[in-house]
Amino acid sequence: MSDSVPEAEVPPQAAAVEPAQDMPEPAPVADHDPAAPSPLNVPRVPTGNAEADALLGRLADADHLATDGHVEVYEDVHRGLRDALTALDARQGPPVPSSPTAPTSSYEPRS
Repeated sequence: MSDSVPEAEVPPQAAAVEPAQDMPEPAPVADHDPAAPSPLNVPRVPTGNAEADALLGRLADADHLATDGHVEVYEDVHRGLRDALTALDARQGPPVPSSPTAPTSSYEPRS
């Protein structure tokens, strides 16, 4: 038994292929700019809050802008939503009466 591996036969070299002279030229590729804005078509579900819904609706403006214009829209929406949440945290109506900070005690030290 031999440990040598028989060499594979090398097929004869294929004849050099010359390009056909009568082949039609490829059709021109339509101008497609990959950086052109295209809508993302992300569904926006209403929140029930008119102010928040209007701000979220502004996100659709980014669909028609180049990528470098998205930041301005996102920051504007973020600022508006943050302000709306801050307004919800602000107390409305009369101030709540304050409670005493120290507990009252009837204990009085003797002099």
